[in-house]
Amino acid sequence: MNDNRGKILGTFIFVVLISLMFYLIFFLSAKKETGEIEMIEVTGNVLLDGKEYLSFTRLDNIAEDDGISLPLIKDRFEKHPYVRAAEVEYVGNKKIEVLLTEKKILAVILIEPEPYFISEDFQVLPMFLNTKFIDVPVISNAVFKNDPAVLSYARTDELTEAMKIIESVRMTNHNMSSSLSEINLRNGGDIILTFSGLRAPVIFGRKSAAKKMVYLEMLWDKLLNGKGLVERSEYVDLRFANEIFIGSAETTGLSE
Repeated sequence: MNDNRGKILGTFIFVVLISLMFYLIFFLSAKKETGEIEMIEVTGNVLLDGKEYLSFTRLDNIAEDDGISLPLIKDRFEKHPYVRAAEVEYVGNKKIEVLLTEKKILAVILIEPEPYFISEDFQVLPMFLNTKFIDVPVISNAVFKNDPAVLSYARTDELTEAMKIIESVRMTNHNMSSSLSEINLRNGGDIILTFSGLRAPVIFGRKSAAKKMVYLEMLWDKLLNGKGLVERSEYVDLRFANEIFIGSAETTGLSE
């Protein structure tokens, strides 16, 4: 009988201790998620300064915002147009760390009369006043049935073609990629590329972006240094299969 009582008492004490442990874990976790936060440090950001993100999320005066929770802080950051994901952690000393994963910006697109960013998944993003400079090409003269709204997805055949060009030049040559300044879609006509440091425009045409970039790379150094025939070139034409033409702009329709 005494053995049974001892077992029951031992079980009761064990249950009480486990319950107390879970209570303390929950209490400390809840305490971390609400109140007693005086500082938020933003990391992982490139497009905007941390202060800009805090201003957007209305968390720049966090010490005055009693009872705000970590999930709410996470939700506010992930509502920013530039943010794909936010990891929020209480690190002690009344401090929160927010690690941002920003959306990958591939280009600036001109949708009259305003410029916008376009992300790798074709989302149209606003360009905020204090956005930091990023080296991406401009996509101009794209055709839309209706101008896409901010935060909408503008996946069209034309923009898909432009994105293939961006991806192809990045995979082919770093210097070419960093020099690509404009992809002119010419309202459905032959695509023309402009490279900084290269006087002659490149009539790229459409389709076969990867193969055409390889051809262009073969001439790249000569085009930059103005050697041989390319010294007098007014355009480089890649529209024809397995051929590169260099010559006068008069017959290309570049002025259209």
